[in-house]
Amino acid sequence: MDTSSPSAFVNGALLRRFIGQKVRTVIQVTGSEIGSVVGKSTDDLQIVVRGSSPPSPLTTYLEVIGIAESDNAIRAETWTNFGNTFDTQNYNELCKLANGEFKHLFI
Repeated sequence: MDTSSPSAFVNGALLRRFIGQKVRTVIQVTGSEIGSVVGKSTDDLQIVVRGSSPPSPLTTYLEVIGIAESDNAIRAETWTNFGNTFDTQNYNELCKLANGEFKHLFI
């Protein structure tokens, strides 16, 4: 595992704490246009993802790793299809743990 460039696990609410930093999140795709994908975070906030080309075809859930540009936008470096079913509640809890009491357990 490459630990030289870690990315913070974030949901929509946590994204604002990491502007200018590398983050990772999972979104439920709600729309796409040339050059961007719009999705719903695991805590039901809208996130816009721009950057390198997303995988084609897109699945319902998509992991994005990239730089947080604002409180609701990410410039993607890596996109990964996560399929059409995903436990958003568990991922949302993971984000809270990774940025809270158990932060020291995450790189």
